[in-house]
Amino acid sequence: MRRANEERLEAIWRTVEGEPGIKASNVAQKLGLPTSSVTRALPALDEEGLLLSEDQKGGLWPWRRAE
Repeated sequence: MRRANEERLEAIWRTVEGEPGIKASNVAQKLGLPTSSVTRALPALDEEGLLLSEDQKGGLWPWRRAE
């Protein structure tokens, strides 16, 4: 994975971790990204073991895969 992508994933994760329940559109706004970039990044976060669940209102919640 390219370093820029890693940094983007880390920024998304830190934002959600710091504000559990935040919506993808708000994450995007805080990071200056299109909302589509945030939603497309979610599977890559999953692959890294950084899991986000989405509630019925679109809020993102962090949790880590058990090791």
